[in-house]
Amino acid sequence: MSSIETENFSQLFPLFGASSQEALSSMLSVAWHNTYPAGRAILIEDAWGNAVYFILSGWVKVRRLLTNGDFLTLAILGPGDFFGEMAILDQSPRSTDVVALCPAEVLSVPAQKFVHVLRHEPDLHYRMLQLMAQRLRLTNTRIELLHQPPAVKLAHVLVNLARRYGQHPGGNANTAVIFNVPIKDLADVANISADEAHQLLDKLVAKNWIKIDAAKQQLQILNLPQLEQLAQQAVS
Repeated sequence: MSSIETENFSQLFPLFGASSQEALSSMLSVAWHNTYPAGRAILIEDAWGNAVYFILSGWVKVRRLLTNGDFLTLAILGPGDFFGEMAILDQSPRSTDVVALCPAEVLSVPAQKFVHVLRHEPDLHYRMLQLMAQRLRLTNTRIELLHQPPAVKLAHVLVNLARRYGQHPGGNANTAVIFNVPIKDLADVANISADEAHQLLDKLVAKNWIKIDAAKQQLQILNLPQLEQLAQQAVS
């Protein structure tokens, strides 16, 4: 069982900021706390949803198995995010896998308990709808970027990861530190080739916009405003 305190949980997951302490405590009392090593599958495609998973630390990737046997990475998720809710809400088999990119601490809440809390907490219900709308908006943005230059698409992915999960050393909003996501996964999410992603990352390093620390598994964004400007340079 999980021993995480309700206050710490609501701080890490704003989704629960407006929930009653009693409801949150009830949910956490039946949650399971697990640590997954890098490369371990947390969810398997086609498995029926029996829990919602909350990322306490670490990074994961959401991927789909293609007909040719390869995997396509659809999204990268970091600390403070969650997954698995769709299979619960529409009561259907999962259509994707979720795999740990690095050691990841995950809290899993049984489906029945999560749905019960969702039904009895109107603010939580509304916040969940907001977050699902945000995810749909991100998907729509990816579609809109399909015909944009590779540099714009990769910059958009890096900026999005920095905004959602980045740490800002010294409180400097112009810099951010994120996990050093494997090039193949970055390329998949950006809808570009791995070669294009590799070349673009090298150029960003040469411009001193980013720095990659392989030993610490960190990608340091040194000039976030410049990267944001690049991400917005869409060509009509």
